[in-house]
Parts: sequence; C-alpha cells; structure tokens
Amino acid sequence: MDKIALTEEKETLLIPLFGKANENRKKHPILVDKKAVEIVNQIDYNFKSLKIPEKTNTMMCLRAKLIDNFVKDFLSNNYENTALHLGCGLDSRYNRIKNNNVDWYDVDFKDVIDIRRHFYKESHNYHLIASSVTEHEWLEKIPAGKKHYIVIAEGLLMYLKENEIKTLLTDIKNRIGSYTLIFDAFNTYTAKKVKNQPSIKKTGAAIHWGIDDPKELTSWGAGIRFIEEQYFTSNDEVKNLDSLTRTMYKLANLFPMAKKAHRLLIYRIN
Repeated sequence: MDKIALTEEKETLLIPLFGKANENRKKHPILVDKKAVEIVNQIDYNFKSLKIPEKTNTMMCLRAKLIDNFVKDFLSNNYENTALHLGCGLDSRYNRIKNNNVDWYDVDFKDVIDIRRHFYKESHNYHLIASSVTEHEWLEKIPAGKKHYIVIAEGLLMYLKENEIKTLLTDIKNRIGSYTLIFDAFNTYTAKKVKNQPSIKKTGAAIHWGIDDPKELTSWGAGIRFIEEQYFTSNDEVKNLDSLTRTMYKLANLFPMAKKAHRLLIYRIN
C-alpha cells in the first residue's frame, strides 16, 4: 500500500490504531484487536513519530474496551438494532462486537474511508459512508423507522465546535428519532491543555470542545437526557492493568478534576 497521507485531525486516527496494535502484542492486553496489528503491518507510515505515551495508550485501550462493553450490552438487551459509528477511523469495533443482528454504519471522511476499504468489506449489515459528520447528506443513507439506535462517537466530538455538535445531534434525531449516544469528552481544562500532548502536537489537530458538567447538554434542547458518566479511573477493566498503573488510577480517582479530565458520557435523545 502507498505511504499514507492524512492531515490534522484525520491523522489522529493513527494514534488509537497503533496503540491498540501495541497493546495486542502484550501477554495480557486490555483489548484484543488483531485487526489493528494487521492494518499497522500493512500501512507504510512512521508510527513511532507519533510518540504515543504509554499512559495515553492505556487510556485509549480502556476507552475502546468500555465502549465495546456498553455497545455489546445495548445490542444484547434490544432487538432490530442500528449502530452509527461516527469518526470510525480504522477502528475494528464492528469486528470486536461480533453481533450479526445489528445494522452497522461506519462514517468518516472520504480519504479515511478510501483507506478503510483496503481492510474492511461491506456486507448486507455492515456499511461504509464517506462523509464528514458535519455534512447533512450522509444521514439520508441511514434507514429511519428502526426499533433501536445507538450512536458511538469515540475520539470525535472534542474536535468539533459546540454549535457543530448541537447541529449534529439534532440532525440525527430529525432523521432517526430516539437514540442512545455514547462518547468520550475532556473537561474544559484538559481540552485547553491537551494540545501539548506529543501525539496531538505531531498531527497538528485542534481541540475545540470540552465539558465539565455532563448535564449541560440537557439545556441544548432536542430531548437530550443525561444517563451516565463512566470514568477511566474506576471501572471493572482497571483490575487488568499492571500494579503500578492500577495504583496511579486509584489515586487519580480520588480527585474529581483528575477523574473527570477525560471520561465517557452516555445520553438518551428522545
């Protein structure tokens, strides 16, 4: 495959990809993702130039694992499911979920989807949509009138501006009606400081949005209801970390600013 060429926020998709591939090589990985290893081995790119800190890699793998867990539970507890995976990058969540009863849509920029097509094949229940999520036309490809919808936005919304997020959530509701939304978010302090993180500096991507009080979204209208906040510092997966990292996470969990620096937020939009 030719040398990969992505810029700014699009290049950030390589950070979790490489992180998951490295994690998968460990004896006891947080996340098993053989597809990530396969893709990294086939892409001509200097991944080491991303300079991903180990603590960042751990967080990304925990984030992916916790979202996987939530999505699996959602799909197993409902029927006639449709999943929208926004800003999918080269992630293999559909493969990891292993649920043939979900109609799955991976959405990302055209140049990202062009690369993705080298590694993923569409089927009757797995679809690729080439579009920025801030455009409107892509939603016309999503079937309306299904029983249950889940929208996943991992590593995405912090790169959008608040008005773009509001419009996106409203546009999705106007197309499909009620849905469950899960995404990760920085608090406002972290959103301002994360630009100095080595991997983010390398890509030149800009972080635009952070949120302190998750209930803030309920004031946006569009029937947004806050459901749950999940912390990377305290969850069932932390026990699988090495002893030093577990200790660091336990200490961080004692301080609200630290545990809320980056976490998962879950909403119901009716």
